[in-house]
Amino acid sequence: MATALVTGGAGFLGSHLCDELLRRGHRVICVDNLETGSLANIAHIRQPELTFLQADIVEPYFVDEQVDVVYHLASPASPIDYLRLPLHTLKVGSYGTHHTLGLAKRHRARFLIASTSEVYGDPQVHPQPESYWGHVNPIGPRGVYDEAKRYAEALTMAYHRQQGVDTAIIRIFNTYGPRMRPNDGRAIPTFLRQALSAKPITVFGDGSQTRSFTYVNDLIAGMIALAESGYHDPVNIGNPNEFTLLELAEAVIEVTGSDSEIVYEALPTDDPKIRQPNIDLAKQILGWEPTIGLREGLQRTLDESGADVLVGPAR
Repeated sequence: MATALVTGGAGFLGSHLCDELLRRGHRVICVDNLETGSLANIAHIRQPELTFLQADIVEPYFVDEQVDVVYHLASPASPIDYLRLPLHTLKVGSYGTHHTLGLAKRHRARFLIASTSEVYGDPQVHPQPESYWGHVNPIGPRGVYDEAKRYAEALTMAYHRQQGVDTAIIRIFNTYGPRMRPNDGRAIPTFLRQALSAKPITVFGDGSQTRSFTYVNDLIAGMIALAESGYHDPVNIGNPNEFTLLELAEAVIEVTGSDSEIVYEALPTDDPKIRQPNIDLAKQILGWEPTIGLREGLQRTLDESGADVLVGPAR
């Protein structure tokens, strides 16, 4: 039985990854400081093959048992979180990645880091291939997240080239599904919460900016395929079907049956105008592509979460 260590394992993506690894017969060590994750996300897991370790990975941490693969997902990922925790976000990308790479080196484990499409910034190339180097504002408010991930990619490749660590880099595009926090500031949970509460759906700018939305099951399948591939350079994992945020708002209204109106607010600083992955590389080396469309994924999120969860506590 292979043992996988998942940092950020009590978060949205991390908890789904823990579920799938356990389903595939792995033993899982879930590491989280619970700053943005929650024990509620893994409370349903009653298997002895899951161990939870509460630790802040910006400090050195150790695991006594053998680890075969490390999935490094830990990081504040929503705008609300990384704007609230800018220094911690940078430390997770730097110190946290360094400590986790060191752990992988000691255990001679395969190491996969969860990077992000945000490394492309406001891209001048469309759709974005892995060979594109990006157009990022390093001193803007989003820079703490963008640059933390860009630095973490550089650190990962340095450990691979100099220290011989078996590494992989996944660039994740917008992902959604059950267990997203209703108030985390990202588009889909925000739109669902507003629609289910019969409140206006707030679209930034004129709603023409685009995103590509990946259902969480598809994302996790791509992540595990990459970890098992032996490939080292970055790979985009995302859904190439591109939607404007206005189209997303309309889809949410349709799926929820809401009477919410759409209202417009000022565009945040450095908000990307376009976002669409080129997934030719994932198709070629992993045989992976997404299978779940936006409306189906929204319906699954609604069905599996329940309206009360998606609306969240009263504020």
